[in-house]
Amino acid sequence: MILRSAVAAAAVVATMNLTGNAFAGADDYVFEPVKSEIKSSNVATVAVRLVHKPTGKPVTDAAIVQTRLDMSPDGMADMATAIVPLPSPEAGVYAFKAPLTMTGRWLLTISAKVQGEPETVLGKLTFTVTR
Repeated sequence: MILRSAVAAAAVVATMNLTGNAFAGADDYVFEPVKSEIKSSNVATVAVRLVHKPTGKPVTDAAIVQTRLDMSPDGMADMATAIVPLPSPEAGVYAFKAPLTMTGRWLLTISAKVQGEPETVLGKLTFTVTR
C-alpha cells in the first residue's frame, strides 16, 4: 500500500512538471526599460532588458526579430523613426540607436525569439524623450 501511494505521488508530480512545461512560453518573459527617460538626440540610445520572470535572470541569447519606435502614446502613430541595433552594453540588455529629436512619449514595440521557446516574446515599452 505504501509503495502504491509513493508511485501515485510520483506520477502526480511528474504530471505537474509536464503540465508546467507545457504552459511555459512567452508569458514567462518580460521586457523592461533600462531608463524610461531619454535625452533628445540624433543618436539617442534606447535600451531594454529581457528578463525570465520565474527566475528573475536576464536573457542573454535572445534574437531580436522585430522593432518599431513611434509616437503612438501621444496620438502620432505615423511618427515612426528608424531604429538600429547596438552591441549589448551588458548581459541581457538589448540596445538600439534612434534619432529621437522630438520630445514626448515614444513606444518601442519589440519581439524576440528566446532559445528553447516556441513562442515569440512580445514587448511594448513607453519611453519619454526630454530636452
